[in-house]
Amino acid sequence: MTEPKWRPKTPSLAVCARMEEINPNTEAKLGNLKETNMVFYMHDIEGGTNITAIPVAGIPNKRWWILQFGTIYAADELLTEQYDSNSTQVGRAHGIYVNSALDGSDLHFLLSLVFTNKAFNGSTLEIQGADRVFQKYREVSVVSGTGKFRLARGYAILETVYIDLVASNAIIRWNLTAYHY
Repeated sequence: MTEPKWRPKTPSLAVCARMEEINPNTEAKLGNLKETNMVFYMHDIEGGTNITAIPVAGIPNKRWWILQFGTIYAADELLTEQYDSNSTQVGRAHGIYVNSALDGSDLHFLLSLVFTNKAFNGSTLEIQGADRVFQKYREVSVVSGTGKFRLARGYAILETVYIDLVASNAIIRWNLTAYHY
């Protein structure tokens, strides 16, 4: 039997195991864990002009809207320092959210907070979790980050400070805590 002329380009299991052993203290070399706290406002505009979130899928023959189970939204939401949408922009929230509760009361967020402000320009925080829209305060997870938020973890408390259900517009106050290196 002849040997094949090609060889796999991936390392063997033994090499992979050895790579894991080389530096068991990787986290220690990252420096000290930092805590960053910030408050900002997300402008969720689904109706009228300057729309920032739009339904992209839903249940056939049902209205695709924020309170309908199964509706999926694509979002590019403005993040500002203050309640007013004309206040200083700190970034954008890019991602999707899905109404994942049969009674329409729960959105599942998958968002990248992309910062454009001077302090964190180009850095991101990855958000995931349940946004129980009818509760005054909701908590979602910070699951990762990039740039100044490398290896981030944490949480954000969300509060709806303005809502117009007819137009499906809202302003959400974020009180976010991130731990990162």
